[in-house]
Amino acid sequence: MANRVGGKRTPWLEAPASIVNQSIRTVPDAETKRFRRSADACYITLEHFEEAPEPLLNRPTLPSIVGGLLPDTTTPGHYPLVRPRRLRAAEWSRRLVREHALTVNDLIWPIFIIEGNDATEPVSSMPGVERYTIDRAVRTAERAARLGIPCVELFPNTPPGLRTDDGREAYNPDNLVCRAIRAVKAAVPEIGVMCDVALDPYTSHGHDGLLREGRIRNDESVAVLVRQALVQAEAGVDIVGPSDMMDGRVGAIRRALEAAGYDDVQIMSYAAKYASCFYGPFREAVGTSGTLKGDKKTYQMDPGNTDEAIREAQLDVDEGADSIMVKPGLAYLDIVRRLKETCRVPVFAYQVSGEYSMLHAAAERGWLDLDRAIIETLTAFKRAGCTGILTYFAPMVAEMLRSGR
Repeated sequence: MANRVGGKRTPWLEAPASIVNQSIRTVPDAETKRFRRSADACYITLEHFEEAPEPLLNRPTLPSIVGGLLPDTTTPGHYPLVRPRRLRAAEWSRRLVREHALTVNDLIWPIFIIEGNDATEPVSSMPGVERYTIDRAVRTAERAARLGIPCVELFPNTPPGLRTDDGREAYNPDNLVCRAIRAVKAAVPEIGVMCDVALDPYTSHGHDGLLREGRIRNDESVAVLVRQALVQAEAGVDIVGPSDMMDGRVGAIRRALEAAGYDDVQIMSYAAKYASCFYGPFREAVGTSGTLKGDKKTYQMDPGNTDEAIREAQLDVDEGADSIMVKPGLAYLDIVRRLKETCRVPVFAYQVSGEYSMLHAAAERGWLDLDRAIIETLTAFKRAGCTGILTYFAPMVAEMLRSGR
């Protein structure tokens, strides 16, 4: 757009503010709108001036021109009538208009269990995370309750001698995790207890299902998973979490729970569990990193797929899942959003061991502030649509939220 001053094109930044202001008042509305949309071109049209103005001396600087324009800029939806920074100017205001906030009610704390008495073992690849004997796990659950964390998830590190090809220890009513369920619910009845339904802590080959002639057998695995869910329900678990990714396992588990009278036991299905590299530290924690033969790509999902996640999740909901989960978390928040918009049930995500260890490693090198990184990443989970989050940072986050950090 040009300024015809003395028959020449004059950049609007070189024109006196009075001319610019007068032109804005006199040009047609369409021209005004076109000018505003094209301001970055730095030209203005002065169609209503037939004579050249006085010599352009002492040309104003950009701030003075902009300042001269502001009082006349009254079109709705434009600066300065609209100033988004007003809402960000003070802490009280930022709090008041915050769209998503992380609270202690959003947290599930995963806890690793080992045999023994009054002992803990550090997980070397997960700073600050330990395995607990059952009595120590009870104390940990009591701490969770004091912090207001609504639920814990128990993961057993099964002794190597009890791991077999058929994973039969999974449905032993007196196995490690069933004893832990009973102990925690007896001591802290008000806290929710969740347990995985999968065979990898119990198989000698480290797979989530039964391995026969180099293949994971789906229907045979589902039969074992049903038995595993039933012994957990009998022990008092509140939520079973089928994480195995076998076809049809949610419906089979739901029918078995109903038939056995455990109609109040929730199913949180690992509906979209991806074949990810972020599980490494977890496998150390449960003792399967050295036992896994091959990979899990024939039953866990391809990281490149999103439509498949919708299909898997909807099948689980149709089969009786009360809520669904995405795993891993941070790298799959797009999946969380799609499931939240599609499935209309509570959607959880697991901030997995690799995510936890990655943040710790960066913080240890001084590359980021750990406290801030934890809150920022977990807030991203909430922003994406998560109802809740499984995270090893749960007690740390609860403490931070309590102290107002």
